[in-house]
Amino acid sequence: MDDIKKTIVEIGQKNNSLFQDACTIIDQAQVAAYRSVNEVLIKRNWLLGLRIRHEVLNNTRAEYGELIVNSLAKELSEKYGEGFTKTNLYNYIGFYQSWPDFFHAVSGKSINENEDFFHAVSGKNENIVNALRAKSPIRLSWTHYRIMLQENSKEAREWYEQEAAREMWSTRTLQRNVSSQYYHRLLQSQNKELVHSEMQKLTAPLQDNLEYLKNPVVAEFLGFRNKTSYTESDLEQSIIDHLIPFLMELGKGFTLAHRQKHIHTEKEDYYIDLVFYNYNLRCFVLVDLKTTKLCHQDIGQMDMYVKMYDELMIPQGHNPTIGLLLCADTDEDVAHYSILNGNKQLYAAKYLTYLPTKEELRREIEQQKEFFRLQNIK
Repeated sequence: MDDIKKTIVEIGQKNNSLFQDACTIIDQAQVAAYRSVNEVLIKRNWLLGLRIRHEVLNNTRAEYGELIVNSLAKELSEKYGEGFTKTNLYNYIGFYQSWPDFFHAVSGKSINENEDFFHAVSGKNENIVNALRAKSPIRLSWTHYRIMLQENSKEAREWYEQEAAREMWSTRTLQRNVSSQYYHRLLQSQNKELVHSEMQKLTAPLQDNLEYLKNPVVAEFLGFRNKTSYTESDLEQSIIDHLIPFLMELGKGFTLAHRQKHIHTEKEDYYIDLVFYNYNLRCFVLVDLKTTKLCHQDIGQMDMYVKMYDELMIPQGHNPTIGLLLCADTDEDVAHYSILNGNKQLYAAKYLTYLPTKEELRREIEQQKEFFRLQNIK
């Protein structure tokens, strides 16, 4: 019996060692794959910034440059998807302008000596492929560089770049430090260690060593759909799953356009739970669900979604976007209709004719909460 127990223990130890080794291999392979993709993504964005900037500079009229960027954003978005908005293209230009020697650092090719490099990548497939494949020491993500573009000082950008790489700052940590002017406060402080210690304490909850696994920018770059389960809880996801057929079965012109629609500002990434298009109203309807009581921040966020959708997403000739903010903790605040941009009250009345009533929404959410409760009773 003792021999059997000893054998079981040894097998368990070996299996545990095998499992740990397998996890290490898988984790490191994921890291290596991400780094490879990230390097190509950053090089692509720099090359795009270079190419677009030269095109803009070749035209003397300033307003013509904006027309070029707007037209290119429209054409690229139609062919490749959502990663090529006007804002993104300007970020690529800013990246090139802020780090003009970047490609020299990562590939050994200089663009400052002459124009040969620009002409070499202008329409030459083989040269572009070679440029993208060149080995590089890039240690940060594109999101890191996008955040650093918010800093106007060249010295500050270079310092943030070095510190973010050396200290392995997450993008959330970097964003907080840039927003709080950490570099400038550190320069002016007589007690730099105190400022540094405070920063480490405040950013500790923001560090996420595996944030690359859920990086929406990389998902867009690879042509994958973003993860659709960023919701706060299983209950919230269950309610959202059932809201889709509920709204489409109302018979009022709803059709589903997106789930977990990714939309980002200069500093943050957001996910709109559901995006519908209503054929009767000729407008998009954004739906966001909260598991807690609605607060003014939620309403402000939805208003931002609506404004951004109107400005960046909707084609000409469509009516303004509607925001529908729901609360799983149902009470009198179960629904908030966000109808913005100076719409006349006439439009509000028209929209409410086609939207579900608060009573319908409350009844549906309460029903799905009860179904979820029964399904999870053990």
